[in-house]
Amino acid sequence: MARTLLVLRALGVGDLLTAVPALRALHRTHRAHRLVLAAPAALEPLAALTGAVDAVLAAQPLQPLPEATECADVAVNLHGRGPQSHRVLIEARPRRLMAFAHAEVPETAGAPAWRPDEHEVKRWCRLLQEYGIPADPTDLRLPSRAGSHCATVIHPGAASPARRWPPDRWAKVAAAERVAGRRVVVTGARAEVGLAHRVAEQAGLDGAAVLAGRTDVRELAEIVAGARAVVAGDTGVAHLATAFGTSSVTLFGPTPPALWGPPPAWRDRHVVLWKGTTGDPHAGAPDPGLLRIEPEEVIAALRSVR
Repeated sequence: MARTLLVLRALGVGDLLTAVPALRALHRTHRAHRLVLAAPAALEPLAALTGAVDAVLAAQPLQPLPEATECADVAVNLHGRGPQSHRVLIEARPRRLMAFAHAEVPETAGAPAWRPDEHEVKRWCRLLQEYGIPADPTDLRLPSRAGSHCATVIHPGAASPARRWPPDRWAKVAAAERVAGRRVVVTGARAEVGLAHRVAEQAGLDGAAVLAGRTDVRELAEIVAGARAVVAGDTGVAHLATAFGTSSVTLFGPTPPALWGPPPAWRDRHVVLWKGTTGDPHAGAPDPGLLRIEPEEVIAALRSVR
């Protein structure tokens, strides 16, 4: 019977995708183990595409894990620096824990140190490297069997107001694509349906262009994989574009692309726009730096990645 390698990453789409190189490294070096990823159940289709995950255990951020996870052979914290996420795994009683050191968690004494200014992908690869596990930060691509839809995907939403570019600016970008004769679709979560319709209406698009609220994670991934290009804020959809190699333009505001952007070597296909300022990514209003990005810059960047 295979031993269990339990990995905690109970976050969103972008968080899962930035952990792909680390997950693949764990899979390669633990062939005798069954890799179980503790993450939201909705992310299972993406987890399967990594080729590294044997099963997804439905989990929510910092919530206790089911008893079935107890006594895992190895537990790896790819969720955060602790202490809460460390304790979630410790309560599962693993035989071995891989995690960043935290003063409040004695079990992590002597473990690798957390670096706040480290890119999210490199962070988790370094964690494993310091445990003697080789990991390649560029191993981000996901396979796709999606056909080409030749659409420009506009994704105006984001998890926090700080990362939401104004709807009228998104509409100008969408309108420019429509005028250029390109098919445009507007994506988003169910909570973003109203936003998507507002952008579409201002851009002169009909209701059929609005896909927000009509797709699950698998369907959204297929749309992005087959798109002509993706324009989004610093969100999971931008990471999907990177994962599938779909041309993209990503608007960064409070968080610099050096921490969450695509690899610099891929910037011919994945363009990032950022005004060089930082702020609170969870603030209740659009970041001032994000507001300094004008629609004309986005339109020009979008044309440059064709």
